[in-house]
Amino acid sequence: MVIQEVLTNDMIDQEATQEITNPTETLGPAVSPQPVEAGGAVIPPVLPAKSARRHIWPNLVSALLLVVASSGITYLVVTDSEAGPGVVAGSEANSGDEAASSRDAPAESVPADEPIANAAAIILPSVVQIQSQGGVGSGVIYNSNGLILTAAHVVAGEDTVTVRFNDGEEMEGTVLGGTTGADVAVIQVDRNDLPAAELALGQDPVVGQMAIAVGSPWGLQGTVTAGIISAVDQSIPSGGSARAVLQTDAAINPGNSGGPLVDREGRVLGINVSIFSLSGANDGVGFAVPVDVASDIAEQVVAGDAIETAFLGVSVGNVESGQAGALIAEVTPGSAADTAGIEVDDLVISIDGVQVQRGSDLAAQVQTHRPGTSVEIVLIRDGEQLAFDVTLDQRPDDLG
Repeated sequence: MVIQEVLTNDMIDQEATQEITNPTETLGPAVSPQPVEAGGAVIPPVLPAKSARRHIWPNLVSALLLVVASSGITYLVVTDSEAGPGVVAGSEANSGDEAASSRDAPAESVPADEPIANAAAIILPSVVQIQSQGGVGSGVIYNSNGLILTAAHVVAGEDTVTVRFNDGEEMEGTVLGGTTGADVAVIQVDRNDLPAAELALGQDPVVGQMAIAVGSPWGLQGTVTAGIISAVDQSIPSGGSARAVLQTDAAINPGNSGGPLVDREGRVLGINVSIFSLSGANDGVGFAVPVDVASDIAEQVVAGDAIETAFLGVSVGNVESGQAGALIAEVTPGSAADTAGIEVDDLVISIDGVQVQRGSDLAAQVQTHRPGTSVEIVLIRDGEQLAFDVTLDQRPDDLG
């Protein structure tokens, strides 16, 4: 698979591709996820990059081109910064007066039978353009006290960025932190009267539901495109492991990264981060970090905590042709998997009810949980289906 990123500058005709960079570095105080699997069949990353050279990942579909949809710059550690006023992400941070300005009824000029127009009227005041030294990306205000969600690769290597609001006002934003593993970051601006978007926390998206992407493709601020949710829990490589994302056919192009993917009510379903393309631009396959994952990371960043990474403690091998599942090739002694009784040659077929078709699915689903979470792993051993309750560990690298 060929992996590249497109850099979007202020002018539409200024384009550059980027090379894969170190997937393990972090922004601010965060600790970036490391591979869930170690040894055996390694699950390679899909991450932003910095030059036109290409990187081949042989273990996924041949000729798959992933173009990260926004400004891509070299991953560097951003100097730790204060977490601001201590406002955390989550449903409470997006309720009541804080979200009221962005949740008012759409303008009377919008026909009631135009769901996309109504959703756009709700979300547009909360969507911002982010200008960094590397180019242009997008973001979404998720708390009226100046907190903005974006993609980590949009702000990687930056202490501050320029935030341009929907009304054209510009001001400096401070990068509080984030993680390249999940491609999520938080920006703080010095305002407490912002129109906050509503986050669709705990609302499991379904295949076929309406999905609307908003951002600055090719630097064109306030652009709205629409489609559907094409898949949920889709696994893509990330940071030496994999992550589970939403897939959509809503048009996403360079500059959209960090912007929201919303439902017909203007609620944020995810943060747009990358696309699959054979042409270098939108081919109808875009990916967004689920909002529950993004919100959880944001909460840790704003609190000044290191981002904890769940660890199962297995490596996976190749399954027989035509067979679905993750074949356990190695179990780390003393790990969560070892403690629960998972063994080499077990074939994992689901985790917490989500079907596992390949090793990357298992890795991606582990990444959606925090350490200490109990998950049910269903596997096949010697032809018998067994279920194990596994309490996930914290990745040893996170413990220093």
